[in-house]
Amino acid sequence: MNCDSVDHLFDVLFALTLQMKKQLLSLLIWVITIGTYSQISFENGYYITNSNEKVACQIRNVDWKNTPIEFEYRLSEHSETQKMGIPEVKEFGVYNFSKFVRAKVDMDRSSDNIQNLSANKHPIFQQEEIFLNVLIEGEANLYEYIDGHLKRYFFNLDTIDIQPLVHKTYRFSATEIGANNQFRQQLLNHLKCDSMNGMDIERLTYKKDRLIAYFIQYHHCHGMAFTNYSERQKSAFFNVSLRPRLNSSSLTIENQPSGSRNTDFGHKLGFGLGVELEFVLPFNKNKWSIFVEPTYQSFKADKTREVTNISGQILIAEVDYNSIEIPIGVRHYFFLNSNSKLFLNFAYVVEVALDSTIEFKRGDGSVIGDLEMKSSNNIALGAGYKINDKYSVELRYLTSKNNLGYHNTYDSDYRSVSLIFGYSFL
Repeated sequence: MNCDSVDHLFDVLFALTLQMKKQLLSLLIWVITIGTYSQISFENGYYITNSNEKVACQIRNVDWKNTPIEFEYRLSEHSETQKMGIPEVKEFGVYNFSKFVRAKVDMDRSSDNIQNLSANKHPIFQQEEIFLNVLIEGEANLYEYIDGHLKRYFFNLDTIDIQPLVHKTYRFSATEIGANNQFRQQLLNHLKCDSMNGMDIERLTYKKDRLIAYFIQYHHCHGMAFTNYSERQKSAFFNVSLRPRLNSSSLTIENQPSGSRNTDFGHKLGFGLGVELEFVLPFNKNKWSIFVEPTYQSFKADKTREVTNISGQILIAEVDYNSIEIPIGVRHYFFLNSNSKLFLNFAYVVEVALDSTIEFKRGDGSVIGDLEMKSSNNIALGAGYKINDKYSVELRYLTSKNNLGYHNTYDSDYRSVSLIFGYSFL
């Protein structure tokens, strides 16, 4: 395919995208909403009733961000979907992924927000019946409960009922914040081992990963078998991708009130290069991510025309537009199979203009004026395909921006469509 053919292809894509621009955002929101629900699959699992009957079923695995109060299930692939919750079920789980148990526990819901800290260092307990997410199962069990910003951890042994690991941040004075770290003493009292000393406890923080590591260390120390459910639940992770692209861009400028320097530079094919940092969120089966993508782009063009209000005068306009665009956005994946997926993304694009000017000349080459193109932000909508979590291709539409908006008598309309190729190396 020659350059003219590629340019023509991008002009067609550009025109089609402009026709669709009013529908793109609503379509994006609609597809993500529908896709979020429909993609999450039923997986083999079970539940245990109040009469201790274990029932095999298929559970809709939504990779719960918050600890659930109910779950959806079906008894077979073609049976009706039903819901069950805390009153009816003692335990439920998705095989090789997660397990939840019902328990009556002492719950402290004191705020951890610095603005709303209590002056009382002691937890304020109320008994609640809830599901707990099993993190470590063995001689010593570790559980997690999440409700929005509230995170609480619990433990038990064969000889001890489930109890909270006590940690509370409180306001010590008007300017000082303290922490009740009673959970360290609880673990020291109940999870002992010769190879685990007091310093291990003193350094322990009330964080999921640190508590999991401590419980694993305890089981290893005693040579006891255990199940680590947290390993099966994918954690958040980063992708770093190199993202070269072909851009089909257009620029028009308007000069009011005379219109003598109105210029349409038309569509131009150019190249850009970006590096994307993507953070895949650790819930909803890794279908959501946020990303930032610093990208270099440029647009160079010239236009020669006769100025109609001055007979015979030739006006040459030359644009040299360079910038760093920084899309900051959210992406949603639609898994086709274990190796490939579609995605949609929405981003707010922050721009840093680099030495960008529009210069006006007479036919003899003498300069009669120039304009600085300043930074202007816009919106990006994209759709793409990724395979093997490594190679991707995306078609992205960037809305109009006015880089001359600062000027009293000039406006500009710059917009582009990009075909982006991606290679993830981390």
